[in-house]
Amino acid sequence: MPPSRPFRSTAAAAAAAAAVLALLLSGCSSGTSRAPGGPASPARSTEAGSGRPASDGSPLAPLPTTVPAALRPYYDQKLSWHDCGVAGFQCATMKAPLDYARPSPATDLKLAVARKKATGPGQRLGSLLVNPGGPGGSAIDYLQQYAPQPAAVRARYDMVAMDPRGVARSAPVECLTDRQMDHFTQTDTTPDDSAEVTALVTAYRGFARGCEQHSGTLLPHVSTIEAARDMDILRAVLGDRKLTYVGASYGTFLGATYAGLFPSRSGRLVLDGAMDPSLDSRTINIDQTTGFNTAFTAFAADCVKKADCPLGHKSPEDAGRRLSALFTKLDAHPVGTGEDRKLTESLATTGVIAAMYDQGAWPLLRQSLAQAEQGNGRGLLALSDSYYERDPSGHYANQMYANAAVNCLDLPPSFAGPDQVRAALPAFRKASPVFGANFAWSALNCAYWPVKATGRVHRIEAKGADPIVVVGTTRDPATPYTWAKGLAAQLSSATLLTYVGDGHTAYGRGSDCIDTAINTFLLEGTPPAKNTRCT
Repeated sequence: MPPSRPFRSTAAAAAAAAAVLALLLSGCSSGTSRAPGGPASPARSTEAGSGRPASDGSPLAPLPTTVPAALRPYYDQKLSWHDCGVAGFQCATMKAPLDYARPSPATDLKLAVARKKATGPGQRLGSLLVNPGGPGGSAIDYLQQYAPQPAAVRARYDMVAMDPRGVARSAPVECLTDRQMDHFTQTDTTPDDSAEVTALVTAYRGFARGCEQHSGTLLPHVSTIEAARDMDILRAVLGDRKLTYVGASYGTFLGATYAGLFPSRSGRLVLDGAMDPSLDSRTINIDQTTGFNTAFTAFAADCVKKADCPLGHKSPEDAGRRLSALFTKLDAHPVGTGEDRKLTESLATTGVIAAMYDQGAWPLLRQSLAQAEQGNGRGLLALSDSYYERDPSGHYANQMYANAAVNCLDLPPSFAGPDQVRAALPAFRKASPVFGANFAWSALNCAYWPVKATGRVHRIEAKGADPIVVVGTTRDPATPYTWAKGLAAQLSSATLLTYVGDGHTAYGRGSDCIDTAINTFLLEGTPPAKNTRCT
């Protein structure tokens, strides 16, 4: 049951995520080219000086350039660095106010930070903050797991990561026990009758109730606006005049939000796999449904040419019908996996979705689908577990809890109840005959959230910001290419860099054109030429 708006670097995307940061750390400097996009527009207003966009749809307004006296202690704090237990890395804890409107030491959050210091040669350029997306992905895990050999970019920057508030090591949102989460992930998200609709609504209510019980004080304060403000404190305590940043997927929304709030402090920002903040949640979900359909069509077109394709050898359309038939069969008769969980339709769908993030997972998906056809669900279950970050012991990371908490706070829900989902089903099925119903019903999750959304649809212009590179992949399933174009059009200083290809995000995934453009930008500040397209 992937939640609404699954912007994440998951198992199937892990190879891409690894390559992105490994490349970033090993650098490849030369050449030029760049950026996908985001929204744009002139000055804007906020509600009660909170930094939140006003409900009239005006652009995100910058915060005052002078740090308020109440926040000065946070900006002036000194980090105490210590060994992380991971060779080459140092860790620290940074304090941030739970509520920026009412900062109080009694309620401060402790946010985890890690760094790998620049090694040279060459003059140090400052700190480079990275975020892998999610929302809910651990930036520290990302940095520590995929930061092996230093080279051009790595030599010139201290590589830095901070788990955002509510995520992993930074006051994590908690919701369910592992056993409860197992049950939740198996809930049918393509209900066939009123009883199954009731069961799905009950599951969403139970998930929300668990989050409120375990993290009720935190839930109103895990918005992207607040996470971006935390990044400005980190920038200051690291001693950087401007923020240098590489964000992937949801990390692009976080980076663009930072630029909108602090344009004069925005340095070299790379936003890869971009989100468009001018879209409402239902449009986002429809667009993602279309994106995953595009990705599946690419997979199916490749699969039907392979001797081992379990979806036949006719056409992508026929392959889609065969996959839908497999899902229907699993809905009625889940298959064994070699453990006490069976492969249900919902788990199988999640496994297939996980493999859409990177074409490197396509051979594994073909094998897993063939196994499932023969009554062995182990492969698809493993893909699903990787999406949910469930480890072999059965423990879940907090990514899915943080994902829902941030998404449900950032935008009003797509649907208010089941009747609205039913009315929207034709549009979702048109967007994807295979995944449409699943995505429509999964978008119902925020309807029962215990905290009202504080975010609104808005544009981000970031007038006065340094050049920003927005990167978009033409067949990206999770962050469709149209979003990159939308973001780049909004940001006043953005350049759109296009990768013509498959998979989620582009940096570090095999295109010398993309990698050279981004590395040149990070090292020299020169964005790629306008309308650069890479393969």
